[in-house]
Amino acid sequence: MIRLSRTLISRSPDRLISLLLLPVALIALGPILRLLAEGFGWGSGLTLSHAAEVLGRPTTLTALQHSLITAGAGTLISIVIGAAFAFVVALTDIRAKQALVFCLMIPMMIPPQITALAWMQVTGPSSVLLKTLGIAPPLGSPQPLHSAWGIAVLLGIQHASIVFLTLRAGLRMIPGDLVEAARISGARGARVWAQIVLPLSLPSLAAGAAMTFVTALGNFGIPAMLGIPARYSTLPTLIYQRLAGMGPSVLPEIAVLALLIGTVAIIGVLAGRIFLRRRAYGLVGLSAQPLTLTLGRKRPVIEFFLWGFIALTLVLPLLALLATSLIPAYGVPLTLQSATLKAWGEVLFNQPFTRRAYANSLFLASAAAAILMAVAIPLAWIMSRRPTRLTRAIDTLVDLPYALPGVVLAISCILAFMRLPFGLTLYGTLTLILLAYLSRFLVVMLRPVQAAIGQLDPAMEEAAASAGARLGRRLRTIVLPLCAPAAAAGAILVFLTAVNELTVSALLWAGGTETLGVVIFNLEDSGDTVMASALAASIVALVITLMGIVQLAAARLPKGTVPWQG
Repeated sequence: MIRLSRTLISRSPDRLISLLLLPVALIALGPILRLLAEGFGWGSGLTLSHAAEVLGRPTTLTALQHSLITAGAGTLISIVIGAAFAFVVALTDIRAKQALVFCLMIPMMIPPQITALAWMQVTGPSSVLLKTLGIAPPLGSPQPLHSAWGIAVLLGIQHASIVFLTLRAGLRMIPGDLVEAARISGARGARVWAQIVLPLSLPSLAAGAAMTFVTALGNFGIPAMLGIPARYSTLPTLIYQRLAGMGPSVLPEIAVLALLIGTVAIIGVLAGRIFLRRRAYGLVGLSAQPLTLTLGRKRPVIEFFLWGFIALTLVLPLLALLATSLIPAYGVPLTLQSATLKAWGEVLFNQPFTRRAYANSLFLASAAAAILMAVAIPLAWIMSRRPTRLTRAIDTLVDLPYALPGVVLAISCILAFMRLPFGLTLYGTLTLILLAYLSRFLVVMLRPVQAAIGQLDPAMEEAAASAGARLGRRLRTIVLPLCAPAAAAGAILVFLTAVNELTVSALLWAGGTETLGVVIFNLEDSGDTVMASALAASIVALVITLMGIVQLAAARLPKGTVPWQG
């Protein structure tokens, strides 16, 4: 009996592995496999020749060209912005670093459609802010952002934080001893930066650039808000327009377009990895003291330019968005007499579809965060304490749904869950959106928890096991309390990302399942800019409040779990 009980205890991790890895694999990887099957014609009416015909259409080639242009130009802009901030914040004695990083992170947390909406309120003849200041262009003037460069600029601003975060992490690894040795040898200023700092930071910069390109390639909100009015289509907007106009009947063709986006994204990631291999540097004997450069008299000037950039790209668009939400009708100048909260009241209290969208988004974000927190802790424990070929494979592949553009995942989920056994379907339900969120944001929750569990000493669990504690009790009494802060931080990040998501839900929603991102896009598309601005401003206030809560709790969380925490 004793031997049998020990056998059952020893097999309990194996049962836990099978119970957890199967649903994780099905939810995270099943839709991608279904997309491959549909795109290559396995089990559907689409043949390879038909797929070639879809790829050879002028509309497809034009959308691909536009996607490459806007994503490529946006990535270059992100590199310039993100690298400038990273070099200054990570390597110099600039003041108020935490506040600067917090402000730089806000555009990444704000939905892209809100970014586009806010910027459209800054420029153009209908800008309430410009009319209030008396400097609006004459009526009939074109909106300058409805163009390729407008899309690229906003993509660059939206995703500059990705370059900043990856590059800052790499710059922190550069030891001050190398620079001191170069200075002793007579190197100064630009030569030290060009020959030591820049080469050592290129791998991190390339990694950030690859992530930025993939994110910009799959961005739907900005190209939809700025490109559709100008008839400038990218691959995500082309897929959206085809699905919205033709319905599920064009799913085989859309699967080909989704695979095209995924292929371009994977090529971008692989190109970044190849560059990383060729530019890898081994640092031996790193100093505990990181590199710190003193700006001296230049510090106030550099701080002025950095904060001026924040004011221009963050504060000004949000002020314009707020101004638009306070007028009675679009185009009316904002004055003390015309200012009103009517749009806010309509959005928050009167309109059923906006209240429903708030309820749907908050429910989906909360449910995704709670479910992923419950799954991530035992899953991360398995991957750390019971590594096998299966766990290592899933650990690698779980990044795929997040790395691929959201439109690819959305199409994959439609194909995977639209026709289920016994005539069931999840298409047009909140359950389908929730499954897509679970697949996309699993890695956001899993990585912080993995880092926390990796720092735990297994001796504590071994001592509890020797005292007779079973696996469930060890996880509950030892692992859970110690990795709970990291799990909580991951849950907050999942909630922040999911509550304003658009790219996935834009293709999955139906009547009654609208999310906040979808409603903002639809309001602006129908010409109700004032209500769209009020709803967008309320979401921005919610996001900044939640980010502030995370910032206040950062001191009690493990180092590295809050991405913008310096």
